[in-house]
Amino acid sequence: MKFVPTVVVGPSGVGKGTVISAVRAKYPQVWLSVSATTRQPRPGEAEGRNYYFVDESQFDTMAADGDLLEWATYQAHRYGTPCQPVFEMGRSGQCVLIEVEVAGAKQIKERLQRVRTVFITPPNWSILEERLRGRGTESDSVIEQRLATARREMAYQSSCDAVIVNHQVADAADQLVRFLGLAPVKGSTSPTE
Repeated sequence: MKFVPTVVVGPSGVGKGTVISAVRAKYPQVWLSVSATTRQPRPGEAEGRNYYFVDESQFDTMAADGDLLEWATYQAHRYGTPCQPVFEMGRSGQCVLIEVEVAGAKQIKERLQRVRTVFITPPNWSILEERLRGRGTESDSVIEQRLATARREMAYQSSCDAVIVNHQVADAADQLVRFLGLAPVKGSTSPTE
């Protein structure tokens, strides 16, 4: 059987990572790709766990050599998904998730013959803004840029296989579990309880 990765996409601050973490807490067999980035680590982020932190020259080499499944510049930094781990985990039979922004999802869909896409959307704009500001890691001007980008990205949800509104993380995680077709965890009435 040919492996089919699932791309989880949505605007910055919508909670993609939080929803995925909730799924992986109950389903550790779900593998999440780790992206390479040229930005500096945020407090609490670890090399190889959250991102592969590389400089501009290293990123240029990876892109030129075709070692990235997708890559994009987002808010003055570059992000990309290394190919090799994704293909290795897919060949081993793992359920593979790739978390990206819209530009990256479009590239993956162009490059891979088979891929599923799930769009995570905020319940409303004020909640998205609150989440972005709540991080405390970016200036007001960067947050405004992210919100402007999010408005444009929302149109992409119509191109995806599923749309999940992230009202509450547990509910959104349950919806993602069902989309992935994962069996319920024994002793639990809900996949993420």
